[in-house]
Amino acid sequence: MKALRALSAATAVVCIAGLALMTSAAQAQWKPTKPINIIVPWAAGGATDQMIRITAGDLEAALGQKIVVLNQPGASGSIGTKNALEAPKDGYTWTSGAPKDLGSYKILGMVDTTVQDWNLYLHLALPTIVSVPVASPHKDMKALLDAMKARPGAVSVATAGVNSSGHTAIEQIAAATGIKYKHVTYDGGNPAVIATVAGETEVTTQLSSEQSEMIRGKRLRPLAVVGDKAIEIEGHGTIPPLSEFVPGFKIPVSYFGIFVPKGVPAEVTATLDKIWMDKIAKSEVIKKYASSRGAMMVVTAGAEAQKIAMPAVADAAWQKFNAGQAKISPDTIGIPKP
Repeated sequence: MKALRALSAATAVVCIAGLALMTSAAQAQWKPTKPINIIVPWAAGGATDQMIRITAGDLEAALGQKIVVLNQPGASGSIGTKNALEAPKDGYTWTSGAPKDLGSYKILGMVDTTVQDWNLYLHLALPTIVSVPVASPHKDMKALLDAMKARPGAVSVATAGVNSSGHTAIEQIAAATGIKYKHVTYDGGNPAVIATVAGETEVTTQLSSEQSEMIRGKRLRPLAVVGDKAIEIEGHGTIPPLSEFVPGFKIPVSYFGIFVPKGVPAEVTATLDKIWMDKIAKSEVIKKYASSRGAMMVVTAGAEAQKIAMPAVADAAWQKFNAGQAKISPDTIGIPKP
C-alpha cells in the first residue's frame, strides 16, 4: 500500500454525501438551452484550467449542451471570480478553482464574497511541490532551506500570485521555518512553472498538476511535497514530504472543483448534484488525469463540500490575517480560527 502514503498517488475515488445529493437531484431536471460558461480565473495551462478542460467533456455529455471555458486571469483570481459572481443568476455562468481562494478575497479587500456564497462541486485534491531548475545548486530541501536562511529575502520563488496555492504554500513554509524569500508573481501556475524552468526564478511552489510534466521531463527537480505525506509522480517516482525536513509540519488538504453562485434556480443545482455523483465520480478521464498528475479524486458537493473545504479555507485566511495582509478578521465572515 505504498501508493496510499501519497494523498495524490491513489487512483481510488472517494464519493461523499452521495445519498443526500441524489435525493436533492430527484426534485427536478435542468435542461440548458444555451452554452454554459465556466470562468477559469487563472491563466491557460495551470491546474484550474487543466482540471476544467478535462471535466468539460463529461459535463457536456451529461447536460447535452456546450461548455465554454473562459480564462479571465488577473488580481490573484479575483477578477474572474467577481465576473462570475456578478453574472445573471440564471445558471449559465460558473467559476472554478480552490475554495480556499473564495475564503480570502473578502478579507483581502478584493471581492465582496465568501465561500458560503457558492455551491461547491469538488472532485480533486492537489498538493503543492517545492521544485527548482535541474541546474540548481540546491540538491535537496535542506540545502534550499539553508540557502534561504543564509540569504534572507534573496531566493526568488515563482507563484501564481497572492492568494494562489503556490503563495499559500511558500507562506506556510516561511511560517514554519522563519525563512524569508523574494516573491515573483505571474498570472497563473503554468507561467510560474515555466519561469522557473527557464531560470527566471530559483524556486516554484505551485501545484503538482502544473509541475508533473516538467518533473517527468527532467526540467524541474522536485525537493519536497508541502505537507506530511509523500506522493508518487508517474514516470518520476516518490517525492518526500516537507515534514521530513521540518519535523511536525502538517497542513490541510486543498480541494479543487467548480463553483456555482447561490441564487441560481434550484433545478440547476439539483441537476448538477446528480451529474456530479452519477457521472463525474465515475469518470475514467478524470481518474487517469489524477493518477498522472499527483492528484486524488475526492468527489463531493453541498454541505459536505463546505465542511471538507473549510480547514484549508481557514488555514489560508488566518495565515494572511496573521501576516498583516488582511483588511478584516476572518472570523467576521464565518471562518473560524484553526
